[in-house]
Amino acid sequence: MQAPVSIFGLLLAAGSARRFGGNKLLERLPDGEPVLLASARKLAAATDRCIVLLRPAQHAERELLHAQGIEVLEVPDAGAGMGVTLARGVQATPGAGGWLVALADMPCIRDETLRYITRALREGAPLAAPFHQGRRGHPVGFSTVWQQALMTLEGDEGARHLLRAHQDSITHVPVNDPGCLFDIDTPGDLRELSSGSACA
Repeated sequence: MQAPVSIFGLLLAAGSARRFGGNKLLERLPDGEPVLLASARKLAAATDRCIVLLRPAQHAERELLHAQGIEVLEVPDAGAGMGVTLARGVQATPGAGGWLVALADMPCIRDETLRYITRALREGAPLAAPFHQGRRGHPVGFSTVWQQALMTLEGDEGARHLLRAHQDSITHVPVNDPGCLFDIDTPGDLRELSSGSACA
């Protein structure tokens, strides 16, 4: 019997949050949980191994995650962009059978959405993403077909160009989940969460 494909979660949390004007990942959601921890906890529950990618200077974030037993990888050159951060995560996980790549400032993604994308990868999808009302959201699943391409990413675009170039290879996973489209970029976004209107 063939062993199940091992899916690794990579949570990109090494950005500078310039638009927010502060440390948005440590801000608290309406239920009191920090944004970063909510995102990491959900990704860890949906994957076989979860790694949060941080800059070396993110000491408070690292301590918060370690206290919850969540694995952290420091990326010394994270300042070069999201693409570099993602590349370092893939390079550090050569045994993965695929990667579920999520953003740390998207804490409203529903648990089942994460599970659906993980399942699509296990079932052989080369690429998989949730679609809410026709719009592609996060997280995005990558099979090992893309390992070399992911390992050589550069700049701040992440894997967007790869997804644009291979749209026909993306398995569309329809979800009723506005949270897969909602990220916290500004204090206004956090206030929207507090009002209860963002992730209904």
